[in-house]
Amino acid sequence: MNPRSIHALHERFQAVVALAVKLEQVPRRFGTDEYLTSTEIHLVEIVGDQDEAASVTDLSKLLGVTKGAISQNLKRMEKKGLTAKITDPQNSSRAIVKLTSKGKTAYYAHRHWHETMDGGFKAYFMNLDKKRIDFLIEFLEKLEAFLKKTLD
Repeated sequence: MNPRSIHALHERFQAVVALAVKLEQVPRRFGTDEYLTSTEIHLVEIVGDQDEAASVTDLSKLLGVTKGAISQNLKRMEKKGLTAKITDPQNSSRAIVKLTSKGKTAYYAHRHWHETMDGGFKAYFMNLDKKRIDFLIEFLEKLEAFLKKTLD
């Protein structure tokens, strides 16, 4: 590959990253009257995806963040009426997090958004042959490893 192609690839990558960062910063309404940040809607998603009721500790382990960070986000979300902490009926010393009806509305609206707003990627990927999919997976794995190494 010539240096121009590598430079063009780098420019495309930088543009995609910049757009992804910008997209993450734009609060949206997901079927409710509240604007939700990316962090909030993804926490709603995690709570909604749990088969069993989740505690702050469970959520912190799932997301790989501190219990303090989860608690702060949950306080904001409780103020918005999306989540509620209740006493675990199985263990009275443990609090669990549940979605309120408003939280469930946001959860299902977010899922619908993902299902309908994929920009045609699902159809695109379904039509790729295995070699191209394998290449993309390998590329993303190497990119992830590079970014992790850079952060360390």
